[in-house]
Amino acid sequence: MTTSTARSCGVASRARFDESIHAPTRLRLCALLRPVDHIDFSVLASTLGLSDANLSKTVRALTELGYMSTTKEASTTRRDARRTTRIALTPAGRDAIDGHLAALQDLASAKDLSATATDR
Repeated sequence: MTTSTARSCGVASRARFDESIHAPTRLRLCALLRPVDHIDFSVLASTLGLSDANLSKTVRALTELGYMSTTKEASTTRRDARRTTRIALTPAGRDAIDGHLAALQDLASAKDLSATATDR
């Protein structure tokens, strides 16, 4: 395996595809979380255009894999007892998205593959 840089993250990572985050919704979710410490659940649902149930299911699956964590906190903007949920990538999740992005970057910049494709 090669070592590559996930240029969008500025982090060196071993290039490897991760089937667990390859699905479009999972990939978009991980990519949104990569540059930040955490994001509120409602902001993620709105940004991704997902229902709360769909996002919850996706977050739960990635949490079970050890790629995400959730925390619940009392809301500073609400007067009721509802709490806000924050979603964050774990170190394993950051490593997974970095490796996946590096593998995609390697694929996109593969010079030997582009020469073969133009010979056809």
